[in-house]
Amino acid sequence: MKKHIVLLITVIISSLVAVQPALAQAQQQSPTLVLISNVNIFDGKTETLQKDMHVLVEGNLIKQISKEPLMVIQTDNVTIIDGGGRTLMPGLIDAHWHSLLATLSLAELMTNDLAYMSLKGAIANEGALMRGFTTVRDIGGNVFSIKKATDEGIINGPRIYPSGAVISQTSGHGDYRSPLTVPENPGQPLDYLQQSGMGIIADGVPAVIKRSREILRQGASQLKVMAGGGVSSNFDPLDVTQYTFAEMSALVEVANTWNTYIAVHAFTDTAVKQALEAGVKSIEHGHLLGEDVIKLMAEKGAWLSMQPILDDEDAISFPEGSANRAKFITVTEGTDKVYGYAKKHGVKIAWGTDTLFDEVLAAKQGKQLAKMKRWFTHFEVLKMATHDNAELIKMCGPRDPYPGELGVVREGALADLILVDGNPLENLDLVADPEKNFLIIMKDGKIYKNTLK
Repeated sequence: MKKHIVLLITVIISSLVAVQPALAQAQQQSPTLVLISNVNIFDGKTETLQKDMHVLVEGNLIKQISKEPLMVIQTDNVTIIDGGGRTLMPGLIDAHWHSLLATLSLAELMTNDLAYMSLKGAIANEGALMRGFTTVRDIGGNVFSIKKATDEGIINGPRIYPSGAVISQTSGHGDYRSPLTVPENPGQPLDYLQQSGMGIIADGVPAVIKRSREILRQGASQLKVMAGGGVSSNFDPLDVTQYTFAEMSALVEVANTWNTYIAVHAFTDTAVKQALEAGVKSIEHGHLLGEDVIKLMAEKGAWLSMQPILDDEDAISFPEGSANRAKFITVTEGTDKVYGYAKKHGVKIAWGTDTLFDEVLAAKQGKQLAKMKRWFTHFEVLKMATHDNAELIKMCGPRDPYPGELGVVREGALADLILVDGNPLENLDLVADPEKNFLIIMKDGKIYKNTLK
């Protein structure tokens, strides 16, 4: 009898020992739940708030949105937040951000290696996330390492849709070589900025095809091409149209074969019109456009990814009397007019900052968004920086590194959320001071900031 009892106890203990790892594994696999109660929701698309709502986040998705209080049975991995009647909205999206270049000075760009630039860019990107920008479209530079480290949770930052190296013709907006490097010796190696993937100079159809394929091979979600003159570069006046129609068409064709799109830097009618005729779908800047080309953009369904650039207290700093300063003034003089044309003709408008070489200005990312109330209603601005920007960046189709719905508060969407202390639909200036007014910042279901007591 004693032998049977001992045997039974041994079997029970063995069974418990076998079950414990399975139970532990099941507990580890239980999804993290976040219940946010008593909030008014701006969903990214609708002008009126959904009052007195409750939101359940499971893992990285918005699982349930309800008018009725939600019950959570699971006890482990649950965070419960009382929103206290504040506004819950989608995470903000900057459609024209430079993860590496936003806070580097131009001198640092020209004299440091990619490792240093990436470290400084990682810090800048964490700052963007803590301002409520949970997604950025990086519109030029080698940010693949920053993106990978962010996705793996090594560093904190927004989702990054990378463009990789900007593609430029010789003497184009992406040609930052020394004045003494031309005529080029074909036997010489690429300069460091090209070697490190910050930009690439390509002339002729075969060259632009090869270089664009290389960038897509690296993991770009879309391509960035310089189609016209720029402000910060020294060898391309604003009026210059860059790339021939054959070259631009070849670039678009490569993007089409990869089921993605091209974003082009361009300011003038001639440069933008050529890009549109070649099939480009995203125009970056466009501050000098006339009404006829704006109409053409509307007809072709192209996006105007423009920035609220003015010669005000937040102006990009260029030396007084310099050619760069003169070009900057010319660009800012067109901002009011072009926003007016775009609204009039129903062009799809995106918003971004395009901050370069200035850590003080980069910290004003939210202020740059609030500045948009000069041309748009508060609702239009917030919709632009959430739902509309998400629509633009999702044009990369199967090249999308983050499949799932962004820019909205909706069941099944990715859980990128901000809890605002106030109603930004009534007071857009709340986004200009995110340190004070953004109480909770969540990206992909993970809470990165929570100052609620």
